[in-house]
Amino acid sequence: MTEQLRYVVVRAFPGFEVRRYPEHALVEVRVESEFERGAALAFRPLSRYLDGDNHTATSFAMTAPVLQQPDGPSRQVVSFVLPHDIDLASVPLPRDASLSIRVVPPHEAAALRFRGRWSTKHFFEHGEKLLEDVGAADLLALGPIYYARFDPAFKPGFLKHNEALVRVTSA
Repeated sequence: MTEQLRYVVVRAFPGFEVRRYPEHALVEVRVESEFERGAALAFRPLSRYLDGDNHTATSFAMTAPVLQQPDGPSRQVVSFVLPHDIDLASVPLPRDASLSIRVVPPHEAAALRFRGRWSTKHFFEHGEKLLEDVGAADLLALGPIYYARFDPAFKPGFLKHNEALVRVTSA
């Protein structure tokens, strides 16, 4: 079974929950692309890193989710979460200069789960809904919406598990 990024649910609200995430590491890449193609373009360099294309030739198991954050209208930041038991101080650097390693500090995020295909409209509608719900719950969003994909591309759309997330103030 694929390891998933760990979290603790801090509080449940109608339609979404607030989670506390521990410190974790990401390997990420910026791609020039619209939202729908961003993850596909990023997959190859990120998977090469996991397969050992790094300065210590260390291989890692694939984890979930794949994270994606729009960075303007035609740029995406796509990230793979590294396994939870990795020593954050010794994460190997990538050989590919387009990749970077980022250690994410502990934080809280609101998360809205949804199913369906990976279309820009579908994802962005859920992101907007999450922002509305966060505001209605008197929480403050602390950054941009980002998205999580948990399933392989070949899985039928109606079965795909996705999430819209945003960092928030303490709940």
